[in-house]
Amino acid sequence: MRHLFSLTIILCLLCSCDHIENPYPPQVSIDLDTNLYPGLWSDYENNEWPLFTTNPNTLRNVMIEDFTGHTCNNCPAVADYVHNLYLANPTRIFNVAIHAGTNGLDSFQEIDLPDYPTDFTNPQGLEIGSYFGTAVSVGFFGNPSVSANRFGTAEGFFSSNPLLIEDRANQMLSNNDLKVNLQAKLNYYEETKGAFLHVEIDPLEDNVMDDLGLMAYLIEDSLVGDQKMSDNSHNSSYVHRDIHRGNLNKESFGRPITSENLTNDKYLVNYSFIVPNQLDGMHNPSNMHLLICAFNQTTWEIYQVMKQKIE
Repeated sequence: MRHLFSLTIILCLLCSCDHIENPYPPQVSIDLDTNLYPGLWSDYENNEWPLFTTNPNTLRNVMIEDFTGHTCNNCPAVADYVHNLYLANPTRIFNVAIHAGTNGLDSFQEIDLPDYPTDFTNPQGLEIGSYFGTAVSVGFFGNPSVSANRFGTAEGFFSSNPLLIEDRANQMLSNNDLKVNLQAKLNYYEETKGAFLHVEIDPLEDNVMDDLGLMAYLIEDSLVGDQKMSDNSHNSSYVHRDIHRGNLNKESFGRPITSENLTNDKYLVNYSFIVPNQLDGMHNPSNMHLLICAFNQTTWEIYQVMKQKIE
């Protein structure tokens, strides 16, 4: 399909609302839009607020960030390469395609009529691209650029060479240096298009709490649209995968995890957000997921990532 629709920027990832002191679990202070629950909020607290059991996970996962653009002719080959990495490790490698350049919005991401009418960008993605594009040490010099858990060498953690990123991803999968464990539960309500995400962060090493952050990417699984190919031809039936549609809470660089999030010996973070569906001419919740990442706020290394479907 050549012109599916013009995707508008998601401005409603998370609705701000009144501050609510939630009595369950105890001592957890949260900001949630309780109107997204189709009933009495007390019923949600008493009956649907999740209880986390012991996390059985023992594996460190890898997030591959791919900074791309729909008129970047070198980008499809890299996207195919990292998609194959995911297919080889579908439970431990998770991809995100961020349509942004080193200046945020560069020529590769701009709408170019009539062949490239779709805007794949969003404010958080552009802010992330602009930030890393000006931080020379990370190695993000243009599209395509990819990283594996934002982990690298003195030359930086982004590279245009997917072979290098594969080596880094395999190294982390093999070393399995699990510093932080994550688990999450999500409740979605079709009536309001509202979702509540609850995340438990379990630091396995004391020092990781010194500068720990959490972020959540909203990802569209796939979309058929226009893309410039390696031979500069126009492909109107290209399958765009793992498209970054924004960050929950509009937090481009996540939020710090502090003692305020501590409950017993774990840390809890809660989000509420709206998932626009196909009837809005935008997105279908069953074609979307979240990537939830615990990371170091100084080095940007991602300690752990997990995938959470929205359905």
